[in-house]
Amino acid sequence: MPLRLDSAQPDFEQRFVDLLGAKRESSKDVNDVVAGIIADVRARGDEAVVELTNKFDRTSFTTADIAFTAEEIAAAAAEVPAHVRAALQTAHDRIKSHHEKQKPQDHVYTDALGVTLGSRWTAVDAVGIYVPGGLASYPSSVLMNAVPARVAGVSRIAMAVPTPDGEINPTVLAAAQIAGITEIYRIGGAQAVAALAYGTATIPRVDKVTGPGNAYVATAKRQVFGQVGIDMIAGPSEVLVIADSSANPAWVAADLIAQAEHGAGAQSILVTTDPRLADAVEAEMDRQLSLLPKQAIARQGWNELGAIITVTSLDQAADLANRIASEHVEIATDDPQALVPKIRHAGAIFLGHHTPEAIGDYVGGSNHVLPTARSARFASGLGVLDFMKRTSILGCTPFSLAALAEPAVTIAGVEDLDGHGRSISIRLNR
Repeated sequence: MPLRLDSAQPDFEQRFVDLLGAKRESSKDVNDVVAGIIADVRARGDEAVVELTNKFDRTSFTTADIAFTAEEIAAAAAEVPAHVRAALQTAHDRIKSHHEKQKPQDHVYTDALGVTLGSRWTAVDAVGIYVPGGLASYPSSVLMNAVPARVAGVSRIAMAVPTPDGEINPTVLAAAQIAGITEIYRIGGAQAVAALAYGTATIPRVDKVTGPGNAYVATAKRQVFGQVGIDMIAGPSEVLVIADSSANPAWVAADLIAQAEHGAGAQSILVTTDPRLADAVEAEMDRQLSLLPKQAIARQGWNELGAIITVTSLDQAADLANRIASEHVEIATDDPQALVPKIRHAGAIFLGHHTPEAIGDYVGGSNHVLPTARSARFASGLGVLDFMKRTSILGCTPFSLAALAEPAVTIAGVEDLDGHGRSISIRLNR
């Protein structure tokens, strides 16, 4: 059964803290294994990538098979039914339209002293996108990673997708085709991250690696960070629904189930001001779970990690939401906008009764790559800025340099960096 908490109970605070601290990820330590894989790929390149991929994905291909050919991509994409391709195109177009509005503008100005100041934005040259394969195969993740990169102006996008037992979900390649990705490698796991980060004879290195994956992929991303940039270390997915008496319990239950069916530690939490709604949602969860094809996965997630919390006010619900800092926060009230300013920590907020989180997963236009495991306290979801970097611009005239020289030379002296000070004063003939 899911955890039931009531903020009016004397033990609420301790039980809530225990909920926040509960570990939802596998405790298996894979650091040493991943470090060995990365070292092997760095030392042996393609040979190691092929050997490891054949071992872990039960394939039997050679170096010549690492990359999908244009013909293979086209053939797989052609297998996708027209209505599925149309849905992917709709998602692509909406994601593109929204992310185009995120692109920053260069800004340069001259201050009162005549100093030129500003920032210039440029795109990362090459990005590697990791796309899960096998049981977790998500064409939507291709679009969510590739489209912002394209909008940012990234000139080269390389995609790695594992093909367990030699199988590939053709919709993944169709999504890549729609996004304009032509460089696709049939590799996965830590070896794929290592190949993208360090390069091999077949796979030129990239500057940043993005995309979700299992514990080995996440650990590999953590270990190659610094050699390349990464987006984030994503953990199990999560949703928090804030609801009052205006919410439909069947709709709320459906949204909680949608998250629980991810399995692998996914968590669904309801925070409500209405005890009757809490009871109705719990009953509805049991009814709807019995109808779900992936009933076992979702039911286990709900029973082991789910929670229903009753509170005295929506203000208290917002306070708890900030402490949970959930990946997804749904506001199932008649006036969701009233609560938005009070929620500071959330990966994404979904407004009102007619905005299920799943719309954001696919065609809403916002990005579904979001911070998990309370990292929304300090991190943001994937966007155009993740594929760009800011360069500062500074320019002095003889007058402005003279006006700023004295405090600059003083600070250089305090820091015992006389050469710094001299590089300034020498221009003033002092």
